Amino acid sequence: MEFLLDNLAPIMFFNLIVILLLGFPVAFSLAATGVLYGLVAIDLNLMQPALFQALPQRIFGIVGNDTLLAVPFFTFMGLILERSGMAEDLLDTVGQLFGPLRGGLAIAVVFVGALLAATTGVVSASVISMGLISLPIMLRYGYDRRLASGVIAASGTLSQIIPPSLVLIILADQLGRSIGDMYRGAMLPGLLLAGLYVLYVVLVAFFRPKMVPALPPEARVYVEPDGSRGLKSLGVLTLIAAAAAYFGSGYYFRSHTDIPMDERVVIVLMIWGITALVIALVNKGLRLGLLSQIAERVTFVMIPPLFLIFLVLGTIFIGVATPTEGGAMGAMGSLIMAVSRGRFSMTQLKQAMESTARLSCFVIFILVGSTIFSLSFRGINGDIWVEQLMLHVPGGELGFLIVVSVLTFFLAFFLDFFELAFIIIPLLGPVAEKMGIDLIWFGVLLAVNMQTSFVHPPFGFALFYLRSVAPKEDYHDKVTGKLIPKVTTGQIYWGSVPFIVIQVLMVVMVLSFPRLVTHYKDDIVMLDPSTVTFGTSDPYGDGLYGEDDPGAAFQ
Repeated sequence: MEFLLDNLAPIMFFNLIVILLLGFPVAFSLAATGVLYGLVAIDLNLMQPALFQALPQRIFGIVGNDTLLAVPFFTFMGLILERSGMAEDLLDTVGQLFGPLRGGLAIAVVFVGALLAATTGVVSASVISMGLISLPIMLRYGYDRRLASGVIAASGTLSQIIPPSLVLIILADQLGRSIGDMYRGAMLPGLLLAGLYVLYVVLVAFFRPKMVPALPPEARVYVEPDGSRGLKSLGVLTLIAAAAAYFGSGYYFRSHTDIPMDERVVIVLMIWGITALVIALVNKGLRLGLLSQIAERVTFVMIPPLFLIFLVLGTIFIGVATPTEGGAMGAMGSLIMAVSRGRFSMTQLKQAMESTARLSCFVIFILVGSTIFSLSFRGINGDIWVEQLMLHVPGGELGFLIVVSVLTFFLAFFLDFFELAFIIIPLLGPVAEKMGIDLIWFGVLLAVNMQTSFVHPPFGFALFYLRSVAPKEDYHDKVTGKLIPKVTTGQIYWGSVPFIVIQVLMVVMVLSFPRLVTHYKDDIVMLDPSTVTFGTSDPYGDGLYGEDDPGAAFQ
């Protein structure tokens, strides 16, 4: 009994892990463990019964949390875009653009994965779309199966670190920090991770060119009458748009010198995209013939998602909208895009709304279960146990971060990102804050680490999504007529290993270079305490302080 009294908190935590590993639903495992150990603690006089009376207020607080409204908005936006054909058009166009290069199709998958991440934020939609569209093409032209599987699965998980990510919303809520700051902090690591994926493909193309062959001439669709690809026209269009963005933004920045870097980037991209789109529309409307097929195609396919990114992230970064409002505008923008492409129907709308409701309820139920668990865990001083455990880790702050990173990496073999966020963050967030660690940096570090949970064999969800659409039997290709061998589960698993290594490398980079994340503080105006004075105010200048004069003023 004495051992039970002294160690109830660790017993409760490890009991939860065992129940989760047995396969019970996460939300109910958390809630049941919290209620069970709460009753045990009350019986042992370790916790007051009145503490459970706070549960209804905490649950109402979850349901009334405005921050969590961003979850259904971004989910709905991603599901509508998935059905609008945007992914298919992007993969086709970017594949034709990069395809003639060795590894070009794989680079196109990474590029489109990053764009889909910045517009949808849904892993399943990205992986399934790219698996259905890109995988058959890569297999048709001789790509290595392991590399093709790995690059599709890993690129689909970019939506967990590149805003507007659902993971970042949950982390910001659990850490009590601004979603906008979390988005700003995660942007550079997310883009850098995509760049590392591209670098890996380039290195494979250089050292093992047979694994990533170029697209053959007969597969290149957008060819000009003179036999060229029309890239010169695309280059000229890009330069004209860039010049317009440079001079247009320069004029604006000269009159607004205090604009932060995030807002500058948004304004430059907005002017660049609008200029390119206007040129393409004028060229097409007047039939001028100034642009090549590939230049026109790239403009009309790339600008709409870029505009949607500005609508969502740009308005958040420049402070025009909150993340919830940005999500609402993104949801409306996705509907407009689907209607404009002729891909909208009431059936699709109903399916998207039902899926959004299911995912939102899933998140809320896990959060309710997590609240019940954390209430009982804190009631038996579990937070103090975790704090003392982590504060005594050798190496201080760095040792704590390394231990947390290793723990998260291994738990990701068995738990997905929602489970990790709702279990780990409430326990470790207060410890990190007490140690003086920037919580945005801490959150992004965990987000990059949790991303590995999607590509971890054997339980990575991205691997399951790809397995569901990858060919399970040998089949005859419709274009070439060749017999294409199936993609095995082992090939999918082995293909993910290099990208797991890259993600671990990204964790080390974020840990070693905090400025990759903490640059979000650059535009924060710091107040110098020495300039603050308190005193009385004499607004009438008569030396008298009557009832209609302020008694004291903050200057």
